[in-house]
Amino acid sequence: MSTFKAPKGTYDLLPPDSAAYLAVREAIAAPLRASGYGYIETPGFENVELFARGVGESTDIVTKEMYAFETKGGDRLALRPEGTASVLRAALEGNLHKAGNLPVKLWYSGSYYRYERPQKGRYRHFSQVGAEAIGTEDPALDAELIILADQAYRSLGLRRFRILLNSLGDQECRPVYRDALQSFLRGLDLDEETRRRIEINPLRVLDDKRAEVQKQLTGAPVLRDYLCDACTAYHEEVRALLTAAGVAYEDDERLVRGLDYYTRTTFEFVHDGLGSQSAVGGGGRYDGLSEMIGGPALPSVGWALGVDRTVLALEAEGITLDLPAATSVYAVPLGEEARRVLFGLVNELRRAGVSADFAYGAKGLKGAMKNAHRSGARYALVAGERDLAEGVAQLKDMESGEQQAVALAEVVDRLRRTV
Repeated sequence: MSTFKAPKGTYDLLPPDSAAYLAVREAIAAPLRASGYGYIETPGFENVELFARGVGESTDIVTKEMYAFETKGGDRLALRPEGTASVLRAALEGNLHKAGNLPVKLWYSGSYYRYERPQKGRYRHFSQVGAEAIGTEDPALDAELIILADQAYRSLGLRRFRILLNSLGDQECRPVYRDALQSFLRGLDLDEETRRRIEINPLRVLDDKRAEVQKQLTGAPVLRDYLCDACTAYHEEVRALLTAAGVAYEDDERLVRGLDYYTRTTFEFVHDGLGSQSAVGGGGRYDGLSEMIGGPALPSVGWALGVDRTVLALEAEGITLDLPAATSVYAVPLGEEARRVLFGLVNELRRAGVSADFAYGAKGLKGAMKNAHRSGARYALVAGERDLAEGVAQLKDMESGEQQAVALAEVVDRLRRTV
């Protein structure tokens, strides 16, 4: 056994379980690819300031959870704790917003890192699929992204998730609400750290999950009551578009999420079967983030869905994905000449688009057939000296047990039509 283990709060994806994670990523990405979103990939680490400015210096992510380090050259970098800031940085650096076709629609998939207390559904290394629509202010874009996430989850068979929806206002109406909220919060019995947060970003207090804090928030001012006419109209249009599309949602006036860059539309996907880590994904509009990181005004909206928690949600609902077998045909040669012939057929099958594997290691028939069963292959292709002399191979159906001789010259075409 190896002396080394995966670091605390991380995990390894191993077959056969890893197939479910790949299927979840594909299911989330499929509706995005069909809706004009192009794939983007960014580095696993960025300049610390990108996240300090974008995510927010007062957030737990930046102050407590970000893996930050200094390189040998003196650069201050951080493992990416979320995807939006990196994607927007890359789009700006690549001048995608100057190509004349706004919004720039991008999707991505990757690993993210946060130093948190490990528990089921909360890891220090986790996987997300995300989408961003950059450069356009339009409630239809907000609705589109929510609809696409809903479509992805339903394609996986999930039904017990809920969509929470809120508006955080904009630079016109949020300052008025901020003042009212600060006045309310200053009168509560809160610890020193939370009191400092009141002065920096009071909305973060609303996101505090501690019961003793939430109990005191009863009667706190509600942002909905402070929205300007423009934000109210924008939010009502998002709600109307979702309703027209048949996507159910719940208004949640307390929903603020844990990032500073959100404006107007904010939403979260929660699953009631996951306990305290019920959020499986979320996102919202971030109209001022581009300017925060030194770019031009580019109103944008996006989301990220957790692959890990989506898999847990599937388990909570008892859903087993219908995954194709990794191998359709398993070749079992008996003798050296058969090894050469079947190895050649395996390569032909692969070129023809048939997943095929081979009994490596010169195992006997019994051991090789055990491996064929373990592979999950529908068919075993067996050949020995007598078969080769007759120009055939034995094709065994691993489900029914039926076996028949097939001419070597016809094996590939036969399996291509059958599998």
